[in-house]
Amino acid sequence: MKTIFKRSYDQDINLFKDRSHLIKYALLLLLLLAAPWLLASYYLNELSAVLIWSVAGLGLMLLTGHTGQVSLGHAAFMAIGAFTNLALMLRGCNFFLALAASAIITGLIGAIISRPILRTSGIYLSIATLVLSIIIEDVAILAEPITGGVAGLTAAPIFIFGYQVDRYVAPTAFYFLCLAILILVIVAYLNILRSSTGRAFVAIRDSEVSARALGINVTRFKTLAFGLSCAITGMAGALYAHFVQAVNYESFLVLISITLLLQVVVGGLGSIHGAILGAIVVVLLPQVIAIGGDFMSQNMGISIANYPGIDTALFALVIVIMIIYEPRGLYGMWVKVRTWLELFPLYRKGMFRRSKTYLKTERMQ
Repeated sequence: MKTIFKRSYDQDINLFKDRSHLIKYALLLLLLLAAPWLLASYYLNELSAVLIWSVAGLGLMLLTGHTGQVSLGHAAFMAIGAFTNLALMLRGCNFFLALAASAIITGLIGAIISRPILRTSGIYLSIATLVLSIIIEDVAILAEPITGGVAGLTAAPIFIFGYQVDRYVAPTAFYFLCLAILILVIVAYLNILRSSTGRAFVAIRDSEVSARALGINVTRFKTLAFGLSCAITGMAGALYAHFVQAVNYESFLVLISITLLLQVVVGGLGSIHGAILGAIVVVLLPQVIAIGGDFMSQNMGISIANYPGIDTALFALVIVIMIIYEPRGLYGMWVKVRTWLELFPLYRKGMFRRSKTYLKTERMQ
């Protein structure tokens, strides 16, 4: 077991615990940078999809994992970001300016909408945000000058320093673009968490009553969390639009919101790692099921295609089993394994047992 001796309070908010922690993430970054030369184009595109869903998951994680506000409406904010980006680019705007505008406009809309919505909590908040995912379909049809109506919009090509960045024409360049944006979002996210704002978010998540007692303006910080969450999700929506090349009102159905929520739950609530691990599951698990189905069809004579919806059912079954037997998600599972390795043979079986006690201040809610 490694012990870190701290000599300054600044060490508590460092981005990396120590040099070995920094080296591990540096090696991971080098591996990601080398991915285009290690993977075929198909797998590189799948990895790009993982990066895009990671950005979207980080947006929801900020709201649900670190502020404790469950949302089933983030597909609507992905749609706003996507249509804003495409509409601006089709009118001659630079991609990066359009991306920034997507984040700002989506964040402002999210902050405005959050004021009445965040008066509710629990299941009522989930229902209120779910309505947003339903309404956005009609809004996308009615706002035809911006969204293209029923036909939708086709993504304009991205040019950076005269070089075209496209999923099909230049998959490597598109992958690096997604990776760069994800890294920027992660760095910004980490800096938010280690600030007083991030600590206020976590305090609200743990106990709103205690947060108010500490002098935190709960309404203001909830609104700020919702706005920042929507801004990040809007950026993910813009990248997603360029990934799929064309979007319309059917591109951001309620299923997207549910998938995002499942992503952060399966990955592990309350951690940046959880959003990324959840994205890997959401993107790659259906592909693994499809490949397994092809293998069974060719070698065992069992065709999954003869049973419509079984691939979706298997996907749902894996997620349900994960939630039941490991509610802390994949990252929680890794924390347990890491702790066992660090403390062996002193590890106790009940170390991560869920506490059934709660704050007395919560009894009056």
